[in-house]
Amino acid sequence: MGISNFIGRACTQTVVYWGNPRGDGYGGKIFDDPIELKPPDNGVRWEDKIQVVTEDNGVMYISRAVVFLIQDVDIEGCLYLGTLSDLDDYLESSAGTYIDPADVDGVCIIKRFEKTPAIGSTTEFLRKAFLTPWLT
Repeated sequence: MGISNFIGRACTQTVVYWGNPRGDGYGGKIFDDPIELKPPDNGVRWEDKIQVVTEDNGVMYISRAVVFLIQDVDIEGCLYLGTLSDLDDYLESSAGTYIDPADVDGVCIIKRFEKTPAIGSTTEFLRKAFLTPWLT
């Protein structure tokens, strides 16, 4: 059994993902529309786990959760443990769009993303995202 099969069986949770973070010109960030990463193709395994992690720039911080994923995600993107329907209260009905993830309780920022190839493979990877809560 390959690592992809193992990870796929372990990744049984659904998250909402805001990817492609970029500056909004006013010191904040904007994202692509949120999508669900859900089993069986893109589920995750979310573990609430406090640990010290170092960002690529050498800054250390406290990670509050580690998420095992089947697909790549963007650093500074956001994850929410749940589904899009859980976020209906955050839907701007007039525009039909979701509000800024910074305003959603429980959203975490991806501070570090690791993608490690399985031993002896160039096509199977173990992916992990380390998260911190969004502090407003």
